[in-house]
Amino acid sequence: MTDEVLAIPVADLRPALEAVLMVADEPLDQRALASAVGYPEGEVAAALAALAAEYDEQRRGFELRNVAGGWRFYTREEYAAVVEAFVLDGQQARLTQAALETLAVVAYQQPVSRARVSAIRGVNVDGVMRTLVNRGLVEEAGQDGEHGATLYRTTSYFLERIGVVSLDELPELAPYLPEMADMEEELATTAQREAAPEAPEPPAEGAP
Repeated sequence: MTDEVLAIPVADLRPALEAVLMVADEPLDQRALASAVGYPEGEVAAALAALAAEYDEQRRGFELRNVAGGWRFYTREEYAAVVEAFVLDGQQARLTQAALETLAVVAYQQPVSRARVSAIRGVNVDGVMRTLVNRGLVEEAGQDGEHGATLYRTTSYFLERIGVVSLDELPELAPYLPEMADMEEELATTAQREAAPEAPEPPAEGAP
């Protein structure tokens, strides 16, 4: 039994290829792209070549290259200095107070999940955690065996940035943070409440 592929109208072939390539984290060959958009490899190859030529003609800041049999978007070489300056500025930018507080919780309670960090700080930390991961200060450290949540820990780059060799050299601040055991029941209750189907609202008092 063969898998059915939903064909996209011919007029949408190029935008479909652009959409797939935009989210790809590695070069994709023609076969993979043809399978993704539901077109024959020959038509996909022609569309890719046309897109690459179009970007070159328009002098876009990016280009579409076929490297080692795989297609991928790349920054155009003449703008490399601009991109490098942007990336370096981002790495050197100061962390916000929220990021510093979140990083401190991870450092002293690791490995720890985002839900638990949120419980300690009293706010949602999803966005801040993504920032810390992107900065290379925090990384994934497996999963919680009980709830299956992703756990996070600080990285060697974090130690390098604060000038210590190991976590044992961190200042003694952990006693001032809430104990995770004290929150277990509250976190479990919250998780169950979020997983349970929403119950209908009871009728207002005095309603028939």
